[in-house]
Amino acid sequence: MKKVSRICKDGFDKECIKEQREFYGIAYTQNILSGRWKYVILWYLKTKERRYSEIKAFLWDISQGSLTKQLRELETDGLINRKVFPEVPPRVEYSLTSKGEELIPIIDLMEEFGKKFGEHAD
Repeated sequence: MKKVSRICKDGFDKECIKEQREFYGIAYTQNILSGRWKYVILWYLKTKERRYSEIKAFLWDISQGSLTKQLRELETDGLINRKVFPEVPPRVEYSLTSKGEELIPIIDLMEEFGKKFGEHAD
């Protein structure tokens, strides 16, 4: 078996993408979801759009800087939309993109797995 290329700051090694397509799929998904809160943010957005303040209140333990960073990364990766309303003060809402919606079944499976095997499972 060939060695697997590492993910670097510029993305994936082209040879890895071509020769190890199965691994690349897993690594790509893991890479865009890396971050302590990304799974939870996507899960929270799965039913409706949310304002920044709603997300911050839901994730009460996250710092403003960390939340902003995670939201920007999710937006850059095409998983969420950020809509700014021209009001004073500005209102910002976040929602899932179609790409983000494609991840929801995976996140739902993670939820079910956690319920079944988590610390307080029956």
